[in-house]
Amino acid sequence: MEKVYKTMRNTGVLNIVIGSVVLTVGLAVGVMAIVSGGVLLRRKSEITF
Repeated sequence: MEKVYKTMRNTGVLNIVIGSVVLTVGLAVGVMAIVSGGVLLRRKSEITF
């Protein structure tokens, strides 16, 4: 029975770690997208098609 509890604990820790990594990466990508959009808006007069 102890083996089941250890497996559940390890799975819970792994889920927390994965969630933290996904949250951090998502936040970083969001900030980069906002900055990139701001640069495009600032230079929109220079863009021609």
